[in-house]
Amino acid sequence: MESDKQNSRKYLIRQFFDEYLDLKRSKEDEEVTVDSIRNGVEFKGTNLWVLIFATFIASLGLNVNSTAVIIGAMLISPLMGPIMGIGLAVGRNDFELMKRSLKSYLVATLFSVTTATLYFLCTPLDEAQSELLARTSPTIYDVLIALFGGLAGIVALATKEKGNVIPGVAIATALMPPLCTAGFGLATGNLLYFLGAFYLYFINSVFISLATFVGVRFMHFKRKEFVDKDRERIVKRYIIWITIVTMCPAVYLTYGIVRETFYQTSANNFISHELQFPDSQILNRTISYKNKEINVVLIGKEVSQNEILAAQARLPEYKLGDTKLVVYQGGSNETMDIGNIKSLVMEDFYKNSQQKLTSQSEQIDSLKAELAQFSGSDLVNKTVGKEMQVLFPNVKTISISKTLQLSIDSAEVDTMAYAIIGVVREPTAAEKAKMLDWMKARTGAGNIQLIIKH
Repeated sequence: MESDKQNSRKYLIRQFFDEYLDLKRSKEDEEVTVDSIRNGVEFKGTNLWVLIFATFIASLGLNVNSTAVIIGAMLISPLMGPIMGIGLAVGRNDFELMKRSLKSYLVATLFSVTTATLYFLCTPLDEAQSELLARTSPTIYDVLIALFGGLAGIVALATKEKGNVIPGVAIATALMPPLCTAGFGLATGNLLYFLGAFYLYFINSVFISLATFVGVRFMHFKRKEFVDKDRERIVKRYIIWITIVTMCPAVYLTYGIVRETFYQTSANNFISHELQFPDSQILNRTISYKNKEINVVLIGKEVSQNEILAAQARLPEYKLGDTKLVVYQGGSNETMDIGNIKSLVMEDFYKNSQQKLTSQSEQIDSLKAELAQFSGSDLVNKTVGKEMQVLFPNVKTISISKTLQLSIDSAEVDTMAYAIIGVVREPTAAEKAKMLDWMKARTGAGNIQLIIKH
């Protein structure tokens, strides 16, 4: 009896997953999906020019720190094509497609970096903005975004209801901005920017391809069949070696990103729990994974050296045994980075100002809308005038306004709309009734009164 209940539960669970998570329900014809990805692989003619223009747009966006422009460039860019093509080729053992995809990927990368470098060599704006700096150091979150973005992309391409997933994936995985940042690094001679940005681009590319490969295998795409079995073995060997050569550095680099992320998390936990003193406040913190160092700037009552040493002794508890703790306090120029403090103050001032401006702008817009609604300025326009002229040729002028009406007996306040109509001749009772009905329907005001001016 118990066994029957367990089987019944298993059946219900399986049925639930089959009903809601079955990809075969809306799966596109496999050849249509494969052809769609193949068509996006080639970078010649139109595709290449679109890529060049997208690179210019993204570079401009990074240069002027405009998020909207950068998003537009990512939507235009066709970079996803060859990257997904590589994943599809590995999943289907298609060596020819892999060669085409790798070639297109290299061509697209070269043209993008070259275009961005030329732009940043010519532009008079050479300051590294925040949008640009954000693309110089990849994190574990970039890896996860690329992986899940690639999975969303291949699932969307393989189904009939593609929707707006592909544009969303192009924005989320952010392939174009790192390439433009790499160009900025070359143009300014900053090798760290170039390597960091290219590192991010490479990691994103590898994990989008990996996600495509996983999706292709999970959805059981047919593998390419060879008549010559010897050639099939050679092709598989080539694909395996190319995959290993590509994945090994990606895995190694990702391992480094994961370690750095854990280190940053542990260091922040240590600061939050061990460096909170009653009469002091943390003004700034800098965590260096490379140098294994935590720098903290304290303001307020000076913390004793014994307390700092006690906190440092607890570093191993957070797996930070090889980390050096440096605490700056006292407010002197020798111990504090005044430039950094100024930067923090200005950043805080800018954020507060932006918040206030945004709040004020929203309040002004709300008041404008209320004023327009109350005064009737949103009800009187040329369209209303033309409609009035056709329906009631006798009317020459129209004025609509809203006011508050107080009932003396009940002390209730209601909104009343008044429509002052200027006419050539006095309208009949039927015309007035028709005019009133039209005004109610046109303005949406339930309580409206007509005043006729002859």
